Amino acid sequence: MLKSLVILLLAMSGTFIIDHNIKALFVEGFRYYTDCTDLILVYNKGVAFSMFAFLEGSLKWIQLALLSGVIGYTLWIKKNCYLLPVGIMTGAGLGNVYDRFIHGGVVDYVYWHCGFDFAVFNFADVMIDIAVVWLMILNFRPKFCKG
Repeated sequence: MLKSLVILLLAMSGTFIIDHNIKALFVEGFRYYTDCTDLILVYNKGVAFSMFAFLEGSLKWIQLALLSGVIGYTLWIKKNCYLLPVGIMTGAGLGNVYDRFIHGGVVDYVYWHCGFDFAVFNFADVMIDIAVVWLMILNFRPKFCKG
């Protein structure tokens, strides 16, 4: 159990620290513009594509409860192959929740507009997507999950 907690906490804290430091650059004023991508500061009051922004301050508490549930369930099922992707996902999720407490919204900064306008997103969003795909592969291809 201790080994599981260490793996989970290292993945969570590593992802959180990287995410926080990148976001700090943009909060402090870093900007960069290209033909296809702008690196700009945007505060997202909702979740993906600003959904659920109407929940305002409650959203951070809902997200904390969901993240706690994910961590608890992962430790309960005792499958070590899930620890790293869940640690990455929850570390990134905590990074976004931290933003809600400190800035009132998630710090987003990558704006893709080459050919079409896409949502503004951040490192944590990308890490959550990668972790979810990783977990889906582990779930649907059990041979990749040895224990």
